[in-house]
Amino acid sequence: MTQSADLYGSLDLNLLVALDVLLEEQSVQGAARRLHLSEPAMSRTLGRIRKALGDPVLVRAGRRMVPTPHALAVRAEVGAVVERARALFAPGRDTDLRTVSRTFTIIGHDAIAAPLGAPLFARAAEEAPGIRVRFLAESHVDAPFLRHGTADLEIGVIDTALPEVHVEHLHEDRMLGVVRSGHPLLTGELTPERFASEAGHLIVSRRGKLRGPVDDALAELGLERKVVGTVGTFPASLFVLRDCDLIGLVSSWSAPLATALGLVLFEVPLPLPPLGLGLAWHPRHDADPAHAWLRRCVRELMTGEAGPA
Repeated sequence: MTQSADLYGSLDLNLLVALDVLLEEQSVQGAARRLHLSEPAMSRTLGRIRKALGDPVLVRAGRRMVPTPHALAVRAEVGAVVERARALFAPGRDTDLRTVSRTFTIIGHDAIAAPLGAPLFARAAEEAPGIRVRFLAESHVDAPFLRHGTADLEIGVIDTALPEVHVEHLHEDRMLGVVRSGHPLLTGELTPERFASEAGHLIVSRRGKLRGPVDDALAELGLERKVVGTVGTFPASLFVLRDCDLIGLVSSWSAPLATALGLVLFEVPLPLPPLGLGLAWHPRHDADPAHAWLRRCVRELMTGEAGPA
């Protein structure tokens, strides 16, 4: 008998649900609250899960608990089984989202999360108050977050190579230049030469790259800019740019963040490639009404248009 078969033969559905919530919360107290159990009862449930799996599942690390490597390995499979069970017993299209209690994890650049968060939380409060949304920033390393169940939805420039992942293109975004108010670059005609040499440049890169599409476009013209450094997120870059003469870039989607800080946007005098923004999710979520609701909300908030679930 395989380990998975032994797992499902030893655990009833309630224990699988408990395991799913424990791995999501990584806290006995948090899981007990979610499942409306006392902490002692949740601790006993964890004990039964540990015995069935032959693995500690969650171990103490300082003041918090972290999943074991085995728990991380089975997390996506457990989540998929629980979701299929929910879909099997749910009344399909008649599912009342106001009665659903779930936590969804969205991974993506915080330049998207910042303007998307408030309207998405407001919509959840109105349409599905039992749903919580957890935004995770993009990692500096590539990993199959959707396959492993670390995230339920990816938003942004999707570059996954996993064949089973569903990808939906939403729209094309573009990059704009951004500087502090009163910056010398804003006076007079903006040419590629001035853009490259007027001041140093700040790059946003989750991997710390010191070169990007702007440098390729400048090189085509025989020009080179001075990159003084990088930061990991667009919001962080905006606070840096507000207090110095460096030149930065921001996507048009997150332009309101720049204007809210008093920064000035301008068209980059270079032919830069567009940014294709989209959604990506694992097919195990296809039949889940709550996940379909999440996809629909994100789609409509990012494009202003409805589309397929």
